[in-house]
Amino acid sequence: MDFLRPGSWEEALAAKAEHPTAVPIAGGTDVMVEINFDHRRPEYLLDLNRIGDLYEWEVGEDSVRLGASVPYTKIMEHLRPELPGLALASHTVASPQIRNRGGVGGNLGTASPAGDAHPALLAAGAEVEAESVRGSRRIPIDDFYTGVKRNALAADELIRAVHIKKADGPQQFSKVGTRNAMVIAVCAFGLALHPSSRTVRTGIGSAAPTPVRAKAAEEFLNAALEEGGFWDNGKIITPSVAKQFADLCAAACNPIDDVRGTASYRRHAVGIMARRTLTWTWESYRGTAAHTEGVA
Repeated sequence: MDFLRPGSWEEALAAKAEHPTAVPIAGGTDVMVEINFDHRRPEYLLDLNRIGDLYEWEVGEDSVRLGASVPYTKIMEHLRPELPGLALASHTVASPQIRNRGGVGGNLGTASPAGDAHPALLAAGAEVEAESVRGSRRIPIDDFYTGVKRNALAADELIRAVHIKKADGPQQFSKVGTRNAMVIAVCAFGLALHPSSRTVRTGIGSAAPTPVRAKAAEEFLNAALEEGGFWDNGKIITPSVAKQFADLCAAACNPIDDVRGTASYRRHAVGIMARRTLTWTWESYRGTAAHTEGVA
């Protein structure tokens, strides 16, 4: 196994172009596990730790540009107001040591359906900034996951950053695991209210071959909130609406039985998390003055 260690982003892109099979490594919290268990033996490792740009973030007027290697700890400490759902998800990642090393770029590159960041990124409506020597592009998060541990990156592309819309309403994240720390999700769920567009977005993890949104559930809830005038009147969401939303979220799953949980349990748990996160986010929304004006 050869070790490539570029000193700049341009050198990294050149190395990836010359060695398309090279596996990027930054935090190493996913890659090293696969190597240590002999699940992967790449010909080249592409070390990105010296690329300072990957550890920076920029808060814009409408979105946050998050460098691919910004550690989860930094997201928790500095970006909670702008990215509350991702900050909550970051809290559930492994241990403090891993949160100090791991970043969202690694989750995206690995594209495991169990990655903790994925539900929050889906719910927030993120875009992945990918770049190669041929140029750069932004991939909508809905188009990024293409299969089990597969993504839309070309062989010569690297993830430089993630663009995430700043929260304009409450967001939540919930995860079921076999214990409270150092655990791969049995299933996970993210929910974001977007009062400015009067829409709701979801994200489901570890309950399908890829991270997915519960689009039918979103469409149902969007219609129910609009027809009932909930965005304006701030009324409590009725139990029947919450139950239907939860049932549709569970139906969006396509899980498997494995050592962490059964398919039926995953569907059941996703439904429970959907109902609870909807209750939490809506109560938070009702607690603001936003609903009296219909805007966030």
